[in-house]
Amino acid sequence: MQEPVADPKALPRPSRITIMNPAANPRRMRRLIAEDPEWNLAIVPQLTELCIQHIITNFEKNPILHSLIPEHQRKVLDKISTSLPLTVTANLISDENYWKRCCTERWTVCDVSRYGNSWKQMFFERHLENILKFYIPDTTSPNQVLDIIPLCKEYVKKLEIDQFLPPVKLDQKKEDEEASDTESDAGIDEPSMDHFDMSLLVPALCHLEELHLSYGVKDCGMNFEWNLFEFTYRDCCSLANALKKCLTLKVFKLSRSKVDDDKARLLIKHLLDHPSLIELDLSHNLIADRGARAVGKLINCSKLVTLNLCDNRIRAQGAQAIAHALSKNSILTSLNMRLNCIEDEGGQAICHALLVNSTVTTLHLGGNELSEPTATLFSQVLAQNITLTHINLSCNHIGLDGGKQLLEGMSDNKTVVEFDLRLAEVGQESEYLINQAIKTNREQARLKSLHRSGSTHGPPPPEEKLPEPV
Repeated sequence: MQEPVADPKALPRPSRITIMNPAANPRRMRRLIAEDPEWNLAIVPQLTELCIQHIITNFEKNPILHSLIPEHQRKVLDKISTSLPLTVTANLISDENYWKRCCTERWTVCDVSRYGNSWKQMFFERHLENILKFYIPDTTSPNQVLDIIPLCKEYVKKLEIDQFLPPVKLDQKKEDEEASDTESDAGIDEPSMDHFDMSLLVPALCHLEELHLSYGVKDCGMNFEWNLFEFTYRDCCSLANALKKCLTLKVFKLSRSKVDDDKARLLIKHLLDHPSLIELDLSHNLIADRGARAVGKLINCSKLVTLNLCDNRIRAQGAQAIAHALSKNSILTSLNMRLNCIEDEGGQAICHALLVNSTVTTLHLGGNELSEPTATLFSQVLAQNITLTHINLSCNHIGLDGGKQLLEGMSDNKTVVEFDLRLAEVGQESEYLINQAIKTNREQARLKSLHRSGSTHGPPPPEEKLPEPV
C-alpha cells in the first residue's frame, strides 16, 4: 500500500507548547533563595541592643543598672517588669517613672500629690499599709512585716491604717470540745483580741512623720461583733512604746478606737516632752474628764500646735483643766472640742483662758450645751482678744439675748473672719449683723495681705523724667 505524500505547500500545524512568562514565577525571579521561609531584609540588631535585652530578661538574677550609661539605663528601666521582687528593686531603682508604672498598674486611683509628689514614696507607703490592714494575728507570719522594713524604711513618711484585723476565732463546736477536754477549776480564759504590735514597726521607720490609726474592721457585714472594734490595753501599751521611740513623728491621729481615760492617760504619758509632735487627734473616742486632765498637762509639756478632741465625753471639769493649760500656753493655735458636754461651766472657763491667751486662732465649741452665760463672757473675748480668727459655736442654746451679747462683742472686733452660729438660736437679726461685721473683717484682712505681698517686692521704681524741650 502506498503512503500519502505530504503537500510541500501546506502550512505546519501550530504547536500546543506555550512559553510561560518567567516573571510569573517568584522563585525564578529571586536572586537568592533562602533556606528560612521567613527570611527578610530587616537589619540585624546591634550588639548593644542585644545586651540590653539580655539585661532586661535576667534583671532579677543579675541586676545591672548603675554601670550603664544614662541612655541604656533609660531603656532598661522602661522595659523591666514591675513585678520584680522588692528585694531587687527597692534600694536599687530610684527612677520615678519606674515607680509610677508600679503604682498605676497596681492601683486605679493614684494621687501622687498626697505623697509629696513622689511615686516611690506612694508605692511603699500604700504597700506597707495593705500588709498591715490584712495582717491577722497568730495566722499571718510576722516576717511579712519585718522583712519589708529594711526595704521601705527610707521612703515611708506617712501611714494611714483604717482597720486592724483581730485573731481568727475557732468554730463554736471546736471551742466547746476543747473546753470540755481542758476543764479546770481555774476556768477558761477568753481568746486574746490583741492586734499587730506597732512597737515592732514604728520605731524602725526612721523618717515617719504622720501616723493615722483606727482600730476596727471595715466591711464586716453580717459578721459584725463589738469585739471587732476593740482597742485592747496591750495594744495601747505597744503603741505607746512605739510613739515614745519615734522621735520624728509630727502628727498622730487615733480615732474611732474606743480610747477611754486609762488608755488616753497611758498614751499621753509616753508623749510628754516629745521633741517633734505638733498635732494630736483623739476624736470620736471615749475620753472623759480624767483623760482631759492628762491632755491639759500635755499641752504645756509638748510642742502641740493643733489639738482635736471632737466627739468624746469631756464635761465641765475636763474643760476647766484644758482651760487652765490654755491660760499658760503660748504654742497651741487650734482647739477642737466639738460634740462634748462642757456646758456653761466649762465654756466660761475656756473664755477666761482666752482673755489671757494670745496664740489660739481657731476654736470649735459646737454642740456643747452652751447657753447665754457663756455668750456673755465670750463677748468680752471678742472685744479683747486680737488673735482669734475662726470660731464655731453652732448647735448650742445661745438664745436671743446671748446673740445680742455676741453682736456687741463683734462691734469692737477686727480680726474674726469666720463665725459659725448655725442652730445656735441667736435670732436672724443678730446673726445677720454679725455676718456683716465678719464680711468687713474679711475685706480688711484681704487688703492687709495685698499690702504685705506688695511690700515684699519693694517700692515701685521711680519714673524716668524726660528732658524738657529747649
